[in-house]
Amino acid sequence: MERVLELRVHGVSNTPPDQLLGLRPAPGGDGAQPDLVAGGAVTGFYRASTAGRDDPITVEAYSWGQLTSGARTRRDVERALWTLLLPFTLANVALYARTGIPPDPDQERWASRSGITAWLIRLFCLSLTGTLVITATGIGVDLIGWQCVGLDCLGHLPGPMEFLGNAWWRQDTRALAAGLLLPLLLLAGLGGVAWRTYQYEAEMPAEPHPRPAARQDGPPADPPDRPEPLENPLQDPTFWNGEGQLRRAAVLHLCTGAVIAAAVPVAAVLLMDPPRGLRAAVAWPTVGLLAAVVAIAVVALGRPWLTRRQGATPLGRWSATVALLTGLGLAGTFTLLLLPDGPAGRPLSTYRPPIGCVADPGIAGCRTDRSLPGYDAAVAWLATYQALLLVTIGAVNRSGRRALFGPVAGGLLLPLGVAWTERGLPGLPDAPDALSSWTLAGPAIAIAVTGLLLPRTRPAVPVQPLGAHTDLAWGGRGPALIAGFGWMMAVAYCAGLLYWVSDRLDSRADPSGHSRVVPPLAVFWAGLACVVALLALLAMLVRAAVLLQSLRRAEYAALTADGANLSAHDLRRCRDVSTFRALHRLVGEHAIRLVGCYAAVSVVLVTLCCAAALSRSRPSPLSPSGWPAAIHWTANRGDTMLGWLPVVMSALGLLVYRTDTVRRSVGVIWDVGTFWPRAAHPLAPPSYAERAVPELQTRVAGLLALPPLHPDRMDGVILSGHSQGTVICAAMLLQLPRRWRRRTWFFSYGCQLTRLYGRVFPAYFGPERLRTLARALTWPGGHVSWTNFWRDTDPLGWPVTAGERDVPVVDPEALHPAGGEVADPPIRNHSGYPEAAEFTRERAVVARLLRRAVPSPRQGVG
Repeated sequence: MERVLELRVHGVSNTPPDQLLGLRPAPGGDGAQPDLVAGGAVTGFYRASTAGRDDPITVEAYSWGQLTSGARTRRDVERALWTLLLPFTLANVALYARTGIPPDPDQERWASRSGITAWLIRLFCLSLTGTLVITATGIGVDLIGWQCVGLDCLGHLPGPMEFLGNAWWRQDTRALAAGLLLPLLLLAGLGGVAWRTYQYEAEMPAEPHPRPAARQDGPPADPPDRPEPLENPLQDPTFWNGEGQLRRAAVLHLCTGAVIAAAVPVAAVLLMDPPRGLRAAVAWPTVGLLAAVVAIAVVALGRPWLTRRQGATPLGRWSATVALLTGLGLAGTFTLLLLPDGPAGRPLSTYRPPIGCVADPGIAGCRTDRSLPGYDAAVAWLATYQALLLVTIGAVNRSGRRALFGPVAGGLLLPLGVAWTERGLPGLPDAPDALSSWTLAGPAIAIAVTGLLLPRTRPAVPVQPLGAHTDLAWGGRGPALIAGFGWMMAVAYCAGLLYWVSDRLDSRADPSGHSRVVPPLAVFWAGLACVVALLALLAMLVRAAVLLQSLRRAEYAALTADGANLSAHDLRRCRDVSTFRALHRLVGEHAIRLVGCYAAVSVVLVTLCCAAALSRSRPSPLSPSGWPAAIHWTANRGDTMLGWLPVVMSALGLLVYRTDTVRRSVGVIWDVGTFWPRAAHPLAPPSYAERAVPELQTRVAGLLALPPLHPDRMDGVILSGHSQGTVICAAMLLQLPRRWRRRTWFFSYGCQLTRLYGRVFPAYFGPERLRTLARALTWPGGHVSWTNFWRDTDPLGWPVTAGERDVPVVDPEALHPAGGEVADPPIRNHSGYPEAAEFTRERAVVARLLRRAVPSPRQGVG
């Protein structure tokens, strides 16, 4: 008898194996139980204990949820901390939101639109690592090593840090050397965590054992598959195996981060008193080494040896060179900071905050900002050029190389304008007194933003969307929008951390005003921006609620059009159903647009904050006018909220792993982000798909490749994916050899391939790419072996219309009980598809087609 396997793959909710298999506990607890038949405790394949070898359809469940969530164990805390790296995750996802990615990665050229965008995104990811490092450097070098000079301040630090108050350490720049250890230890920790997670990238699908020669009474052996032309980047055999590329990128990020950390104290020394003699002999070669590392990293980010995912390829000469230069640069930095002869000329004590301000605030210099020279400006310029880089990414991805003019012009005019207003430029008259840096920063960024408004470059062959609300999201600006949200979260983390540390070091202080320990000026404006951003978010949520209510009224009117035949009970049920249908339409039709509107507000807010940070001025809380005091108070409240943001995100990450309700609502963002490999940011959390996709491919190919008389052989496989499991299945099918696809049928339900993945990731799941998947699943007889089930009450499931068969599922089955039942039929929305009558009927038809497609040797041939 021919056997067919239905292999079910769950979604983000991490459905347990017993529920995936449809097992219900017996009254005495003696019912069927899920048995592990392949895999292990983290990822495994399960069948019911009562399943027999002669069952015509065997149901098997693939449980991968332990990769991202699971039982309450100590690993939950470790995985919850991954949530803090969400900014890196979003920046990495931006790489996959590009348009125009060729199916074969070897055909992508650096000068093409997708090639330039990829290089810019990788450059932005490198700068995002720099944001984290420069924050840690600010804490260790500026707040602790430079501003925290007295024992009353050092006593607030954990551990025996009072030694920094010793006269020897306070002399010259020796305390900066001790503070520099903090960012370097942070980088070492990130590198160690990333190194432990490379096991996923090393996972590769196992080839089935060679097939024995066909028996005389059996079917002829299948000819070997010819290489298929690549039509989707997901067909690249190295897509899920990027261990070598990941290691090389990690070396660049870690070395560049170390260089950025070292550059802060070195730049401060050069600004305070340019070194001479022995210090000059150490300082300038060190600067050259640090600059060489950054230059190599910027160039390497666009080279194929780094960007091509080539399996276990070793690090190579360039990685070793970067590591060596970084080590020499750090050695030179520590030597410069620890030289005993001190600076030549002006003593550093005139730059540092004076000691004794707690006892006598009237000491000269106590009410003066004495932060580390150059650090505030470095933070402001880094944030500004990151914003310009995001604008460039969105402009190039939308309109191609012609859109580079606006961002490049803005990036060049901004420093020239600031230099003109502050120091003047040769050949130009002095700037008017009323003109300041911030008045020029806004127009410069506005010039750059014009690149986002150019007409979108159309493909050579227009690709029509698959239906309404399946066109490209955000007009091609998706990479900038996704990376931008990650950047804003990273800035919020860093500003909150700087505020929190400065507040702890001086418990009496007001970090946004006069105090002993002062964070960078950008922290003040970040706190103000936090309050405005929360108000804008609240407005967006109110708008979404109004839309939901409007859609609910429309759906309720459609359901009750024949109200004369409906009872009061039926009308109540119609209200419940209309709520789910309205939510289905809100997510599918309006969610992308609402996010885009919030992003537009964020662009304006970021522009104003960058201009304010470059102005080097803050409103005084003692101003007689009411507005500066109100702004000062609002910024303080925002900084306080930002200080708690990392704690809130960690707690939310822990709830995602422990609470199903939070996981279904918030975890979808996490699972979408960690689905993609770490091809842009090597320090992001690992991709679960790098293990799930190869394992699923190994299991399907292994069962189909068994000899004809093997007891575990399957003649056909129904690959049944739910929600995020649909995406995993689609990625696996594009990697599966043709001879196994001809014995496979794809069931998708709760499917987000069109309204979410297709719009945000067009190069992988756009209209033409989904048609490619449908063609890959087309049998020689013309059958498209793909059925998609959807409900109009499912907020995450929609039709696909890419050439497959779309089957609408009625939900609920009726408005009132029937057939002797006493409870209303449930509204299942996003769950319970295999229990629907439409699913059962379709599965029976597909099973017959699979049996006919493969003649069984048990029946005899000839």
